[in-house]
Amino acid sequence: MPNPTSTEPSSLVGVGGKRPNVLLISADQWRGDCLSAVGHECVKTPNVDALAKEGVLFRRHYAGTAPCSPARATLYTGLYQMNHRVCRNGSPLDARFDNVALAARRAGYDPTLFGYTDTAPDPRDRDPHDPHLTTYEGVLPGFTPRQLLPEHEKQWLSWLRSRGHADAVSRDIHIPLSAEPGEISNNAPAYSRDETQTAFLAGEFIRWLGEQDQPWFAHVSFLRPHPPFSVPEPYNRMFSTADGPAFARAADRETEMALHPLLAFGLPLIGKGGFMYGGKGSINEWTSEDFSAIRAIYYGMIAEVDAQLGRIWQALKDAGAWDDTVIVFTSDHAEMMGDHWMLGKGGFFDGSYHVPLVIRDPRQSATHGRQVARFTSAADIFPSLCDRLGVAPANHVDGESLLSFLSGSEPEGWRDAAFWEFDFRDIAEGIPERHFGLRSKACNLAVIRDERFKYVHCAGLPPLLFDLSKDPAELSNVAEDGVYTAIRLAYAEKLLSVRAEHLDQTLAYTELTEKGPVSLRP
Repeated sequence: MPNPTSTEPSSLVGVGGKRPNVLLISADQWRGDCLSAVGHECVKTPNVDALAKEGVLFRRHYAGTAPCSPARATLYTGLYQMNHRVCRNGSPLDARFDNVALAARRAGYDPTLFGYTDTAPDPRDRDPHDPHLTTYEGVLPGFTPRQLLPEHEKQWLSWLRSRGHADAVSRDIHIPLSAEPGEISNNAPAYSRDETQTAFLAGEFIRWLGEQDQPWFAHVSFLRPHPPFSVPEPYNRMFSTADGPAFARAADRETEMALHPLLAFGLPLIGKGGFMYGGKGSINEWTSEDFSAIRAIYYGMIAEVDAQLGRIWQALKDAGAWDDTVIVFTSDHAEMMGDHWMLGKGGFFDGSYHVPLVIRDPRQSATHGRQVARFTSAADIFPSLCDRLGVAPANHVDGESLLSFLSGSEPEGWRDAAFWEFDFRDIAEGIPERHFGLRSKACNLAVIRDERFKYVHCAGLPPLLFDLSKDPAELSNVAEDGVYTAIRLAYAEKLLSVRAEHLDQTLAYTELTEKGPVSLRP
């Protein structure tokens, strides 16, 4: 309970009358169904499960968009893509938007980053020759970087060399031993379970933790289980090709691509090199057995990250910080992992957007172990942390605070559907624009998905409608079926209402009157 003599806002107060520590952990590309706590048939995640037993697990949590930069923009700002306008990796994040790090600073913390945020800086106030304008892997404004780890992984490679891995000079280190570049192999790489990128970042956080004597805010952003798909012993052979549920996909690629023009365009363009280091050609050359082999490695990578989470939990306990720390564990987006003959993320299928979310607030022990089945969004995390820390977002946000769920109640009028977006424009090369004959602003889609139906509205391409009660694998588009005409119209209107309600409200809630400005806080 809050200390009644504290002078801090009650929401800031944690166990014992102190401000809480805050630990925001993101694991890149982790599917929401890949938790033993939600009943996955083979994946075991004992440390995420342990967190869920002392917190709240949100079973229907969805990313706001994909890939990494757009998804993280939603996570960090609480805005849908329609408002933050980070459309793809490389789209700058408008500097006027508030974010989780800036809010933490207003709450009195020095928010510290371990890993990366994939934030392309706003170029308008920078010199055109600024080297930060040549990459989307910038740092979210407000964070103090303690240990960066962008995709080139040079910091980790240097650390490996210091540990005797003289050959750790490039990302070739991910190629499994005795395997050829691009070969699907569950051989272990040269580094050990204690030398993964995850172990490196966890160790850096733990070392920093030992330096802290005041309440802190940290963001640990793990790259894994993002590809390349390679993992050391014992995780490399922890799962077999027979493990896992049946893939959600059509009988063959041709049938899958016939479902929608975006699939016919995009499936052949997915390259092997993004998944098995050094791969050449399209993943369309991989067989069903190849996908099963890759999935087994992916499951092992999840187990490896889970083990490092356990190491962090123990370090917090050893430091006496466990009962003073609010922990948020989630992912930026998910991974298709063979569903619909795809790997990676994007498009409209659930496999790309359903992600885990567990929040542990030590002051809410009465709800520890609760599982929430309501639809939640990555956009909810920023306003939830603001609510917990007693600060207000500096601009309109689209998400809603989850604190009521943590306290055992349920917010009035909570959403009854998930909403996400995907923008497939290509400003630099214009490949989809030329293929479809569309302007860039028409290369996007939006999704509304509830328990019964899923409607996909494309700005410049045909819509899709899935009857999830009959077709949970999303294999049959019934948008043109006359039986579903009224349903399609109703969901199109529902989607239109969501977009209309979430137009930027920052100044819309202010009116100038004879007595001066009148503002309403929604």
